[in-house]
Parts: sequence; C-alpha cells; structure tokens
Amino acid sequence: MDGDFLLILRMRAGDEAAVERFVREHYPAILRYCRLRAPGLAEDAAQETFARFFASFDRYRHCGRARNYLYAVAGNVCRDLARRNRELPVAEVPLPPCEDAGAELRVDLGRALDSLPPELREVALLYFAQGLRQREVARILGVGLPLVKYRVRRARERLMELLKEE
Repeated sequence: MDGDFLLILRMRAGDEAAVERFVREHYPAILRYCRLRAPGLAEDAAQETFARFFASFDRYRHCGRARNYLYAVAGNVCRDLARRNRELPVAEVPLPPCEDAGAELRVDLGRALDSLPPELREVALLYFAQGLRQREVARILGVGLPLVKYRVRRARERLMELLKEE
C-alpha cells in the first residue's frame, strides 16, 4: 500500500489532518508544474487544482499515485486559465500614463489606429474597441483563431510603439 492510499482512506473518513497532510505533500510539486504551464497564474492554478480535486473527491478512484491525477487536473486548470486570460476582452489598449487623457489622447489613439495595416486595424477595432472575444473576431473575419491571436498581439505592440512616438 502506498502512502496516498492511506491518506485517501483517512480523508474519506473525514480526517482533517489527513487533508492538510495531503495538500502539504503535493502542493509544492503541483505549484512547480503550474509555474511551467502558466507562469503568471501558477498560484491561482495550483489552488484551483486542489479545489477541483476536493470538489469531486467523492468520485475519485485511487489507482496508482494521486499526484499523477493532480497533474492531469492541474494541466486542465492551466489550460482553462490561460484560455480565459487570452480571450478576456480588453477594456482599453494599454496606454502610457498621462494626466489629461481626454480628447488629445483619443485623437492620438485614432491616428495610431488609422496608421495600422488594414488587417491589424480590423482586429484591433473588433477586439479592443468592441470588446469581442478572439473566437468571435475569428468567426466574424472568417480566419483561424491563431491568426487572430497573432494579429491582436501585433496590433497591441504596434499601437504601443505609435503612441510612445507621439
């Protein structure tokens, strides 16, 4: 019998100390794994991994090592968090700080948008100005999601360059 099996039995019996020990034993490895998969979201991903594990604990069947199962859950969590963060509509284009962000800034942003190549301008307007998700932009333009992601990144970079110049 492996140590995880005994911990699982104790956890099923309601032993809180077993739950704490289980998390203490596996959390560092899961956190390291999440740092590789989702660097900026590692802590959130590791916590969500354990939350999902315990939310479905009554259906968990111990076959082998629990850490392997946790890795599978963590992989799904990292993919979900990365996808969610990639597709969140951005309320505004990152702009340099300024005290008077009124009409002058809107004019500068308008000029910067007008100077983008048509394919980047179209994506920037749909994604940044309209707040559409990348999947929706891809569907509207009839192009693949990877191309939309590339164009959003390029449009953001180009807008930042143009706005720094002005």
